[in-house]
Amino acid sequence: MEEKVQTNSGEPTPAQRIRNDWKALLEKISYKGIVNNVPFLGFVALLGIVYISNSQRAIATQRELNKEEKVLKELRWKYMDIKSKLMYAGMEAEVIRNGSGIGLKPLMLPAYKIEKDSVKTK
Repeated sequence: MEEKVQTNSGEPTPAQRIRNDWKALLEKISYKGIVNNVPFLGFVALLGIVYISNSQRAIATQRELNKEEKVLKELRWKYMDIKSKLMYAGMEAEVIRNGSGIGLKPLMLPAYKIEKDSVKTK
C-alpha cells in the first residue's frame, strides 16, 4: 500500500527531482553527451597542455636563474678580493717594498716642481 504523494501544482516530489537530476547527469555523460561536447573537451585538453608547458618552462627558467645567481655571487667575491688586494698594493709601504726589488729607492727630499718662465721677448 504505497501512497503516491503529488501536489496539485504539478511540481515533482523531492524523490522525483533527485531521479530527474541523475537522469540528466547520465545523459550528459553518455556517448551522445560526450560527442556533443567534443569542442569543449578539446578546449579543456588544450588548456591542460598549455598549463603543463607553462609550468615546465617556469621551472626551467628558475633553474637557469639560480645557476646564474651562483655565478654572479662567485664573480662578486672575486671582485671584492681583487679590489682589496689592489688597495693593499697601492699603500706606500708596499710600493716601496716592491720597488726595492728593481733598485728603486724612496726620495729623501720632498718632491718639487720645475716651472718654466713665461717671459716673452720682442
